Amino acid sequence: MNEELKSAQHRQLERLARLEAAGESVGGWKLGQTSGESRDAFGPGVRPFGFILASRILEDGARLSWSEVGNGGIENEVCFIIGRDIDRPVTAETVRSHLAGVAPAFEINQRRIPKTSAPADRIEDGLANWGIVVGPVRPLPEVWQPRTMTVTLRHEAEALESVPAAGHIDDHFETLARLANQLLERHRRLQAGDRAITGAFGKQNQPAPGRWTGDFGDTLGTVSLNIEP
Repeated sequence: MNEELKSAQHRQLERLARLEAAGESVGGWKLGQTSGESRDAFGPGVRPFGFILASRILEDGARLSWSEVGNGGIENEVCFIIGRDIDRPVTAETVRSHLAGVAPAFEINQRRIPKTSAPADRIEDGLANWGIVVGPVRPLPEVWQPRTMTVTLRHEAEALESVPAAGHIDDHFETLARLANQLLERHRRLQAGDRAITGAFGKQNQPAPGRWTGDFGDTLGTVSLNIEP
């Protein structure tokens, strides 16, 4: 990450500090540019982070008036629940020991700045995160390999797309380790209870009203969101 992007990441945290001073709190974090066409879009290996406000973490089956979001979209993501604070650097091999569970999820994005904005502006803006929907949490399977997943996005009964993890998304545990270590460098950390999302599978811009479901297969199950006008 070059100095311009590092500075933008710092300004994002300054914005977060102002929100915290106003009474908000952090409920989780995301690592961006990890999947599909967005990979390496900010430069080879560049994976910036963004914060998720605790007030914007919704439960499975939540109802959301899209007028609250305005311009944006939804994306299927795997969400990991942090079980204990990560207060020292970790590797992809050791990050599992800090996890309490895993869940299917939606990220809700809000386009607050133009899509053509420079990478630094997009990082400062928090990588467009508005909030997340977290499905039922399950214990982390001991031998689970996330790259074997295929995630299907449905609107009502219609399957709109199915996206296999293989070749599409960074290794989820490498993503968690990168996220944890980047936060430590900036005097933040992944804490017990935090939710961490790791990259998009299916996505839909300006989703139509109705029930949206992300099907992550037998291992993780499904997550749903009911969108109202």
